[in-house]
Amino acid sequence: MSVDAKYKTTATASGGGRDGHTQLEDGTLGFNLVIPKELGGPGGDGANPEKLFALGYSACFLSAMRVAAGQTKIKVPEGTTVTATIGVGPRSEGGFGITADLDVYLPGLPEAEAHKLVEVTHTICPYSNATRGNVDVKSTTRA
Repeated sequence: MSVDAKYKTTATASGGGRDGHTQLEDGTLGFNLVIPKELGGPGGDGANPEKLFALGYSACFLSAMRVAAGQTKIKVPEGTTVTATIGVGPRSEGGFGITADLDVYLPGLPEAEAHKLVEVTHTICPYSNATRGNVDVKSTTRA
């Protein structure tokens, strides 16, 4: 598989990784990171990689849905939202893994059209393509 990357961005993590800091190279965004209590950290204010992944996946999927709408001729309803819930924990095979649950709300769209639109979006969204076969991604479609 080859990707013709039209855009790239660079971030650097420092400190202790999950309990350090991450900053975009262009200075537009940076976060102090805190390990969640559920993973043995202090919790509290701060970001973590799963929060950042949830932000990115939800926004990317909604944007990709607009592309899918053009391909399927199914209009994305006003008020549509995508909520991504990202989990992290030990894998049965060893190491750690992540899970992703997408809740796609398409108000007033007929159920068959909603499911079709989400199905096509999964073939377009870079996050869905990157996780396919590697991450347990579950989608719930509500209309």
